[in-house]
Amino acid sequence: MKAVALFSGGLDSMLSIRVIKDQGIDVVALNFDIGFEKSDKSEFRKKICENLGVELRILDIKKQFFDEVLFDPQYGYGKYFNPCIDCHANMIRHAKSVMEEIGASFIITGEVVGQRPKSQRAEALKQVNKISEADGYILRPLSAKLLEPTIPEKEGWVDREKLYGISGRGRQKQLELTKKFGITEFAPPAGGCMLTEDNQTQKIRDILELGSFEVEDIPLIFTGRYFVLPDGARLVVSRNKDENEILESISSDKFTPFEPQDIVGPTSAISKNSSPNDRELALKITLAYGKSDKERKYSAKIDGENITATPLESVEKAQEYFLVSQ
Repeated sequence: MKAVALFSGGLDSMLSIRVIKDQGIDVVALNFDIGFEKSDKSEFRKKICENLGVELRILDIKKQFFDEVLFDPQYGYGKYFNPCIDCHANMIRHAKSVMEEIGASFIITGEVVGQRPKSQRAEALKQVNKISEADGYILRPLSAKLLEPTIPEKEGWVDREKLYGISGRGRQKQLELTKKFGITEFAPPAGGCMLTEDNQTQKIRDILELGSFEVEDIPLIFTGRYFVLPDGARLVVSRNKDENEILESISSDKFTPFEPQDIVGPTSAISKNSSPNDRELALKITLAYGKSDKERKYSAKIDGENITATPLESVEKAQEYFLVSQ
């Protein structure tokens, strides 16, 4: 018997896998990349799956998520730009395809009734079941005893008595299970999706005002400092070497990268077709964050034009143009 598991790398999905493996069922862990994870946890996930003794598969579904889910969710958004119900159902649809491909019999998730206000209410779980096209085959081992028996339970593939009835936002029962299973390494209970954050949501909505938000624009919401300039241009200024490389390589059709000459400092990206005044201000702001001489003029080619400017008097002055506090 084999199952596929939605695996975020968090404690709940880890415990769910362990509960099912302990019933003698092979599990393949599926992690879905929708493009909005706060940090790269791939190595951590690999280590956890090695410890659990399960295969890990990473599925890149960014384009499909953008095209079919993000901007038109059937069940709307949470507090921010997070279509959690539709997102979970979408992942389960993909998991069902993998299930059928590898000959697995059901799907498991780490969802806990009542843990998240938008997506893990009992009613929300029913909605996920309905639109996932896998109703009856979705087993939630940590809360199973609070939910209707699934096909794996009814058919005897899984012993329902060995499942759990955990609910709510606390983690005490989950922590007790880590001791029972001897699990010593797991992720802290912080959300990992940028779509659930106010700052990132504001940036997405702002880029939408430029016409659209595409997969290629994702780096612009988690990289650097984000400014809105007086004539309407948007400016992103990097904070470190890694972000320099990200901005240098962006392929957005809305933004163009630039870097001042003869200075150690940040790379920036400005929205295309910006006004001359905004381009000059963009350079002044960028220089203010670099190792610049306040009395000297520097040059940069911005959107095809050579711009010359002195640094803005201070980074505090630059912060007046922040879209959101950063």
